[in-house]
Amino acid sequence: MHIDDPILEDLRHEVRDFLTESIARGQFAPAVDAWLTGWDAGFSRLLAERGWIGMTIPAAYGGHGRSFLERFVVTEELLAIGAPVAAHWVADRQAAPSLLAFGTESQRHKFLPGIATGDISWAIGMSEPESGSDLASVRTRAVQVEGGWRISGTKLWTSGAHHATALFALARTSALDPDRRHAGLSQFIVLLDSPGVEVQPILTMAGDHHFNEVLLDDVFIPDDMVLGTIGDGWRQVTSELGFERSGPERFMSTFPLLAAACDQIASDAVPPDSSFGQMMGRLFGLHHMSQQVAVQLSGGLNADLDASIVKHVGTRTEGDIVEVVDSVWTSQATTSPAFDSLLTSGLMQRPGFTLRGGTSEVLRGVISRGLGMR
Repeated sequence: MHIDDPILEDLRHEVRDFLTESIARGQFAPAVDAWLTGWDAGFSRLLAERGWIGMTIPAAYGGHGRSFLERFVVTEELLAIGAPVAAHWVADRQAAPSLLAFGTESQRHKFLPGIATGDISWAIGMSEPESGSDLASVRTRAVQVEGGWRISGTKLWTSGAHHATALFALARTSALDPDRRHAGLSQFIVLLDSPGVEVQPILTMAGDHHFNEVLLDDVFIPDDMVLGTIGDGWRQVTSELGFERSGPERFMSTFPLLAAACDQIASDAVPPDSSFGQMMGRLFGLHHMSQQVAVQLSGGLNADLDASIVKHVGTRTEGDIVEVVDSVWTSQATTSPAFDSLLTSGLMQRPGFTLRGGTSEVLRGVISRGLGMR
């Protein structure tokens, strides 16, 4: 499928009409960062009924066998309006492609149909208290025992783990080699209702609960819940990060705020400001960059470097949008409760934009190394 295919434009209007009608019915109110903070399992199931979750999952596993470009169109429209999609986001964006790439047939049949129906939520267990974005330094250990593995350690910033069915846990299965720090890592599927799993909340500045600390205390993981190949965890994780870092959520978290601000400018409630044109120009470029990554992923190509660039530039942009809107509206009397809510949420969420999914400092290193190899 080509990016100019009329099917994509028809799909975009179909999704847009559905979302407009949902807002009119009071189904949801547009919000900033709703792909992380807007947990509404019922709304996710409504999207699933329309075939807008599990789009790239093959029909044999309960999905719809559609293209990454079609999924890109749907996710971009959901983000643009600020729909509450957190309940299915990680499962659909990240867990499903990883299960398709590295999972066994049994794992695919066990989890993918529930992801496609919006009934299974997922979390990611990568970061740790003392490793952050430096995943090669993870301390979570997995020791082989009869019939499986025993995992102990702590995972941090696990979005939605208090609601999720399972998570991918990155753990060290052999001793750390200082000369090959990325070797000896493996991934496991941890069911979050397993004995020895404890999920503790991490509250934001506003007192909201989106993030968690997941404590793994000698948790038994049967052999059939190993993801991929033991010792191949680093390659698997970097592939997974291509999906996590490249999507439009990395530059559209604050788009509902920008759209609301532009509406007020268009109605002459606020004088025009050139900064908004600059933001729109940056978003236009990021849209095409992210879309191109979707094209690469649909062709089975490696998009790690390009995804890192999208994430680094994108999260800077969505934070800058908050700063621009805040600076303009500080001197304006015109406001509304809905607009105030969007701006307040943007200000509260902004510190996390350049942290989650890899800090800007780490991404700059990834990008510089990647460009040096081209």
